[in-house]
Amino acid sequence: MALQPSLRPLLIAGTFDAPHTLDIFLDYVCPFSAKLSLAIDNVLVPLLGPGGRYHGKVKVIFRPQVQPWHSSSTLVHEAGLAVPRVAPESFWPFSLALFKRQGEYFDIPTSTLTPLQIREKLVALAGEVIAVPSNAAGRFADLLLLKSSPNGGTAVTDDLKYTIKFSRQNGIHVSPTVLWDGLVANEISSSWGEQEWSDFFLAKVEI
Repeated sequence: MALQPSLRPLLIAGTFDAPHTLDIFLDYVCPFSAKLSLAIDNVLVPLLGPGGRYHGKVKVIFRPQVQPWHSSSTLVHEAGLAVPRVAPESFWPFSLALFKRQGEYFDIPTSTLTPLQIREKLVALAGEVIAVPSNAAGRFADLLLLKSSPNGGTAVTDDLKYTIKFSRQNGIHVSPTVLWDGLVANEISSSWGEQEWSDFFLAKVEI
């Protein structure tokens, strides 16, 4: 699957020239997405990284999946998409941090907050994760500022539109959803551990 240039940091495991692709659609405020994010970090990243059994064979692309029935979902995904523009190497660490603290952005905790206050919380979280360059956190905050036109969105609205259109044209409805080489792999579960992923790759990938 393709990625527009500004979203190349959404490749979170493997290499771009790997012949097989896992597109993993995740929502930052979905508990099952958070569970799968841990498996990605603990299982897939080592398996697909340098020295891993499937390095150069499989790549993983994080596909932001906004779930509009959660009122903060758009805002947290804006934040996720802002990170690649200021500190590409921090996209996955920021995503993991957001998944670990997703409870702060659930419906009830955010019900008394304005969108500006939620964005301030996200800026503070980015400040904890983005270490270099030193001005990255400030530039991150600028990307989440509303434009001067009344309905113009933010500097990452176009990236947000791209991710939403990509999900819609592929008929993605729930998170997490995983595509293997472009087709939905319904057998993949957020509960999978190292054994299940290893068995999956053994059946799918030629070494």
